[in-house]
Amino acid sequence: MGKNCRFYVDIMAMHQEVTGSCNLIIVKFPDGETVRFVVDCGLFQEREYDDLNSVLPFNAENIDFCLVTHAHVDHIGRLPYMIKNGFLGKIYATETTCKILPIALNDCFKVLNSVSKRKNNKCLYSEVDVRKTLDSLKPCQYNETIRPYDNIKVTFLNNGHLIGAALILVQISYTGYEDINLLFTGDYNNKNMFFDVKPIPKWILDLPLTVVQESTYGDMDSTEIYKCFKDNIKKCINDDGTVVALVFSLGRAQEILYELKNMQKTGELDLEIPIYFDGKLAIRYTDLYIKDGLDIKPEMRDFLPENLIFVDKETRSDVLYDTSKKIILTTSGMGSYGPAQTYIPEYISRKKALIQFTGYTAEGTLGNKLKNTEVGDTVEVGGLVAKKRANVEYTTEYSAHAKADEMINFLKQFKKLKLVLVNHGEIKTKNIFAERIVDEVDTKRVGLLGREYFFRVDPYGLVKTLSTKFE
Repeated sequence: MGKNCRFYVDIMAMHQEVTGSCNLIIVKFPDGETVRFVVDCGLFQEREYDDLNSVLPFNAENIDFCLVTHAHVDHIGRLPYMIKNGFLGKIYATETTCKILPIALNDCFKVLNSVSKRKNNKCLYSEVDVRKTLDSLKPCQYNETIRPYDNIKVTFLNNGHLIGAALILVQISYTGYEDINLLFTGDYNNKNMFFDVKPIPKWILDLPLTVVQESTYGDMDSTEIYKCFKDNIKKCINDDGTVVALVFSLGRAQEILYELKNMQKTGELDLEIPIYFDGKLAIRYTDLYIKDGLDIKPEMRDFLPENLIFVDKETRSDVLYDTSKKIILTTSGMGSYGPAQTYIPEYISRKKALIQFTGYTAEGTLGNKLKNTEVGDTVEVGGLVAKKRANVEYTTEYSAHAKADEMINFLKQFKKLKLVLVNHGEIKTKNIFAERIVDEVDTKRVGLLGREYFFRVDPYGLVKTLSTKFE
């Protein structure tokens, strides 16, 4: 066969760092056929990359199908934009992710539409595009192998990152050639308090593999995690203060509710302390956890603490101006959207207040800004200039991402690791983690997946890297 009859895939990342996740895979078969698919299509949340939200560096009409790892907005927020730009294929995701997506995408549209109106810009996509996206969903079972295209098999595997989250195995075959096996981790975790994470089947561990591996916390080991949330809460409440805990609507909000319930059970938190829960989206997800069950263990459905009070727009002002000690759980997790935009300006100047972030805060978000503001300095919050007097704390103890040592152990499971492409991390962190993989994991090659290069992979591993047309 001539050189034009080779069998390979090109793998490209449409994102450079943590948010805006979207991987483009182009399959070249020996008979000349080309198949294109994407894994995720998320929104950029770093201010530096905001302009990229309105750019798809590929022709959406030419994409044959889409695979979704999980339902966080930085992985699914631009699916309707891809539909708007001509994508007509199916979107494959786990059953639970398909149940979550209607809530997630409709809320994402409302936020984008609100922001575009304030900026007098056209919204990225419409409600019609959201409906078309939902109509394109194809729910899949864990460990069920599907065929979205001739000669391509896909298997969704259990992932502790989030309810419904999956590792996605893609097996590409052609008669007379070794298979090309790709494993996309999405955002990965090896544990979750709401469900048991099942091990990867042995038959997959024995496959020759290229792994596209996330690296969000690739510069931190699990032993470095400093658990401070409960102590911070207790100290603030004992000082008659107010806690404002920033939570992500899906996953983190429910975990923090369960943590507060446990604190009540152990006597670390008085049952008389009111716990206010604000954020329409977080409340809807919580209701889904309780009523639908999703992938949750039956014993974990009772995760709500005592004295929990749900807050809406009408009751929010009562909570704001109540001077008694209390705990407020509110969205968004990075502080830049949702009711957080009301609570943070009110409490940032109160000495007895604790503003507690419970997860990652991307560059350009309010949470990141507050991290870089000293106590006593002024900060602009929600259009207001205030002096930072509150105690602002951060913790990674509830992070839904595995740490570097856990990801290294994950990679060591695979017996025939051909190539690891490090993905989904800040540039410095990706480099640190890649060097660690080289030192500790038995693999032929390690690459840094970003917008500058695409990686050409055949059944035997990396063939070469080439510059992309988008940087």
